[in-house]
Amino acid sequence: MNRLINSQSPYLLQHAHNPVDWFPWGPEALRKAEIENKPILVSIGYSACHWCHVMERESFEDEITADLMNDHFVCIKIDREERPDLDNIYMDAVQAMGLQGGWPLNVFLMPNQKPFYGGTYFKNDQWKGLLANIANAFENHHDQLAESAEGFGHNLNRSEIEKYGIQAGEPDFDPDDLIEISSKLSSQFDKEWGGMNRIPKFPMPAIWNFVLDYGFISKNQDLLDSAYFTLKKIGMGGIYDQLRGGFARYSVDGEWFAPHFEKMLYDNGQLLELYSKAFQKSQDPIFLEKITETIGWLKSEILTPEGAFEAAQDADSEGIEGKFYTWRYSELQEIVGDEMPWFSKLYNLKIHGNWEDAVNILFQTQSYEEVALEFKMSESELLERLNPIKAKLLKIRNQRIFPGKDDKILAGWNGWMSAGLIQAFISTQDKSIFQLALDNLDFIQEKMILNGVLFRSYKNNQAYTPAFLEDYAAVIKASLMAYQTSGKENYLKLAKSLTDFCLDHFYDEVDGFFFFNNPDAEKLIANKKELFDNVIPASNSVMARNLHHLALLTYEENYGSISKKMISGMKDLILKDPGFLSNWANLLLENIVPTAEIAIVGKGAEELALGILKSHPSNLVVAWSEEMTETAPLLAGKHADQNGNALIYVCFDHACQKPVGTIKEAISQLPYLN
Repeated sequence: MNRLINSQSPYLLQHAHNPVDWFPWGPEALRKAEIENKPILVSIGYSACHWCHVMERESFEDEITADLMNDHFVCIKIDREERPDLDNIYMDAVQAMGLQGGWPLNVFLMPNQKPFYGGTYFKNDQWKGLLANIANAFENHHDQLAESAEGFGHNLNRSEIEKYGIQAGEPDFDPDDLIEISSKLSSQFDKEWGGMNRIPKFPMPAIWNFVLDYGFISKNQDLLDSAYFTLKKIGMGGIYDQLRGGFARYSVDGEWFAPHFEKMLYDNGQLLELYSKAFQKSQDPIFLEKITETIGWLKSEILTPEGAFEAAQDADSEGIEGKFYTWRYSELQEIVGDEMPWFSKLYNLKIHGNWEDAVNILFQTQSYEEVALEFKMSESELLERLNPIKAKLLKIRNQRIFPGKDDKILAGWNGWMSAGLIQAFISTQDKSIFQLALDNLDFIQEKMILNGVLFRSYKNNQAYTPAFLEDYAAVIKASLMAYQTSGKENYLKLAKSLTDFCLDHFYDEVDGFFFFNNPDAEKLIANKKELFDNVIPASNSVMARNLHHLALLTYEENYGSISKKMISGMKDLILKDPGFLSNWANLLLENIVPTAEIAIVGKGAEELALGILKSHPSNLVVAWSEEMTETAPLLAGKHADQNGNALIYVCFDHACQKPVGTIKEAISQLPYLN
């Protein structure tokens, strides 16, 4: 038996009975490599990864392959979701070698942890050949490998600031910058299918969040329509679970049709926030449907009794990708019966299947309204007939063998989901949704913060692995949102204490950005800074926005000046490549159009606060209290009218305009870009 059996990670436990003598990452494995002078094989994946499962079946369960690995290497298995810091380092190394990155990520290191070769998925014959070649090279060409590893080690230690020529100057922001960013992004939009013009297609919530916010602030209907169009197309696609709700990670094609079927918590949290914002502005019921169904999925399949959310659901069930989610035509015909003609048209079903192995993915290319018209129904009649069918199909589907689940709790991913739920509450005013978010943040505070230190992972009543910047950033973001919607001071205190911890332990005074890993927690061969927004926004961009919002709520200038220094350093890069810096672009927007500081004090403050957040979903912070208080500096000195009814103070840079009593009057005091 290998050494993974005592792991908490479902991914590591999946490999615990391989004949490979796997070690988890840690001193024991690293010492063994040094003492025995053996190269290290680091293999990184995650439990919902399809090709990780394939490589395990073909290679890691094969005795002959395992013998090769055990004889010549110290083999280390890493769950990238538990150790994104190591994944970042070795993914960077593989890309620096000019090789394709992805998962599973297999990297060969010298005994001193410096990498010299790597790759992703290998077929078994290729893998055995590679193992033999590397073992031979290590024995007979050791000096060349060591030299190569030194070169890659040097590359890994080059700071991102140096690599990308980032220079923090005086803040110099211009509304024309936003026009340039939005026109660069727009030129990459897929006008036919939505999303960005590339394959495979990832939803990329940070991009559409910026497009929505900028479209709203600049009153640019074309931009808003582009975002709405994309969100509709994603919601109609096979990437969206049409029966249960929830989004898969990406589609392998350009039409949102065939996903790898894994559902990740971080995607669903961000998309929930995005669809909620879109619903706030458009009131389009299709967005509300996706919000409601996705929360239904969350509550029924991902929520734990403690109020936490599990990490992911697998793509595979019974060893077959997508088996749980797909249907044979004959099976549907039997269940749907006389409704099959319009149902088949709605979801593009084919008798011989619309996907591989003669199965169908439910995939919508026409709106409910268009299909209803073709079959001489009203849209409401179609939905009245559709919803019971969906419920029936879901009930039958739930009798199938479920996909595997990664049931560990990750702090940052829970933060993203909490933020999504809070935005969903703002847009729907459904208090039960808000309660899910608050319960979740309370869980993180009670179970995942020990002696002021946030932990990354939690399972079996145990928090483990000190958190990374991405965890702190997402939990701080959600806490700030919780404070503004609940009025409860403890969430502001939580955001502030976690931010102060990051400034003490992750912040690099030299260049003004944050390390991804806490350099005080563990010595790694490189300390990386995450700058580019991807499927999850960069931890530095999330922190920079958190600091901006925190400065406005607390009047602590230090937070604001660090945020300004960060955004001024990133500005040139944002203008060059906004597709991977969209969350930064959002912070630029918040600096160019002054972010409103709104204080509401008096009877009815809660209702007014929620009304403002609903009417104006970006570029403001709100603090409120039903009575006079100084819990947030923004509230200090503010009072109700002579009858005790709430007054709204709209302030910019600590200077407040004339207090007003209605949402409409307050909104009229907010700036737009013309």
